[in-house]
Amino acid sequence: MKVSVDGFFDLLLDEIGQNKELQGYYRFWDKKSSGFYFRKAYYCQRLQYIADNVGDNTNLIWDCGCGYGTTAIFLALNGYTVFGSTLEYYFEHIENRLNYWRQFGDLSNISFNYENIFDDKISAETYNVIIAQDTLHHLEPLKEAISILKKVLKPNGRLIAIEENGSNIIQNFKLFLQRGNKRIITIYDDKLEKEILLGNENIKCLRQWKQAFYNQELKLDENSVQYVRLFPPNFISKSNYREIITKEQRLWKQRKMLKNRFFFGLNFVVNN
Repeated sequence: MKVSVDGFFDLLLDEIGQNKELQGYYRFWDKKSSGFYFRKAYYCQRLQYIADNVGDNTNLIWDCGCGYGTTAIFLALNGYTVFGSTLEYYFEHIENRLNYWRQFGDLSNISFNYENIFDDKISAETYNVIIAQDTLHHLEPLKEAISILKKVLKPNGRLIAIEENGSNIIQNFKLFLQRGNKRIITIYDDKLEKEILLGNENIKCLRQWKQAFYNQELKLDENSVQYVRLFPPNFISKSNYREIITKEQRLWKQRKMLKNRFFFGLNFVVNN
């Protein structure tokens, strides 16, 4: 990688300091915040996971559910050709962001569109890699969504999933208080001028994801699985930031109950 995760994160902090539109979304912009290193650890581990699994930069990538386009920008700066799609209002702010990032590298290999994947505009066997970061749990109906993802992957392509751990008892309790058991909702999209189904923070555990992809003849790579974020914000500081990450990565591999019930994040790769 020409631009490292840590180097990119520092540049992102500088951008957030200049761009108030991003400050409510990226809550780690204030280094004096008590949760700064807690959020930094989570963000950087997830981005590093993508960097470690995306393959060489001849790969063509679809960032499905790209949000503000941050991951796509990171990959484009590292020489990848990236297409980002989203249904978020953030889409309107992406072009302004590119004005900041162009000073650090060529972004001619990046493009974005506001679209619903169920409109099925992407040709078969287009992408080597699909990135679904905080996206899979929003895609409904899931069976049809996975079928589309499979169709647009090239042979031997892969999907990199960055998700919340659906077995986490604390997060499940919080989500139940927010939405009850209403895991799938219908919303009206003003830009598309139609109703669409949406997973309402419909997070799942590893076993459920594995089965969902298996049903579509896609194989979840067991060796790719990674759990992240165990300790609460007040446990993490500038002085022990790296040490806590190392400890968490050791613990999830040793303690099954901790891994399943208390780690917040879940990353995995699915092979075509």
